[in-house]
Amino acid sequence: MEIWEGVLLVFVGMLAGWLNVMAGGGSLLSVPTMLFLGLPGPVANGSNRIAILAQNIVAVSVFFRRGYADFRLSLSLAAAALPGAVVGALAGTRLEGPWFDRLLAAVMVVVMILMSARSGASSAQPAAANRSPKRLWLGHLCMVGAGFWGGFIQIGVGFVLMPILHRVMGLDLVRVNMHKVFIVLVYTVAALGVFASQVEIAWAMGLSLALGNAIGGWIGSHTTVTRGESLIRLVFNAVLVAFIVKLLV
Repeated sequence: MEIWEGVLLVFVGMLAGWLNVMAGGGSLLSVPTMLFLGLPGPVANGSNRIAILAQNIVAVSVFFRRGYADFRLSLSLAAAALPGAVVGALAGTRLEGPWFDRLLAAVMVVVMILMSARSGASSAQPAAANRSPKRLWLGHLCMVGAGFWGGFIQIGVGFVLMPILHRVMGLDLVRVNMHKVFIVLVYTVAALGVFASQVEIAWAMGLSLALGNAIGGWIGSHTTVTRGESLIRLVFNAVLVAFIVKLLV
């Protein structure tokens, strides 16, 4: 790896880490960058997990220090996502096909509609008030599919996790991001292990990207806590629109 490639990956990682914590879609920057630098698709997909791991370790620690933590619920949701992530990662090591961009764009359109729709209950309600058994059961069930997508490609998994936690489980958007980074952290450990056993990970590029993602994740988690739900929703919808246009056009 050339020096300029490492510097590029750090700066791309910073933006990707911030986007991933605030909304999602950061891997739509990092993975294509590694493809541009010559990595095969499965290798770039696997190497990106190093950065995702670093980013979410930092983000979880920041949320915890700022008083946002519910490890019991985070662990149960992560456990539900884990089997799907392992199966998805095994499939991701063999990822091929020109229809992926269109599929991802379709997922984003559906997610944008779900996140924009208003329910009778306000999203500002305390998380505990919305934790009915039905919501918890449905949320954990949906996590299996979200885990598969995260293990499979990771790109856009935030756009899948956020409506599950927000619309299905009724959590406010700050706590959505708090749980999201923990869930992704847990299943990424397993997904990285699967990729490392199946493809040759580009560790130097992955670690350069990880440095940037860690910085971006630190900034994004602080921004989430200090700026709150309105900024998260704005960033989320702006990123969705931009990526839908990019993928389709």
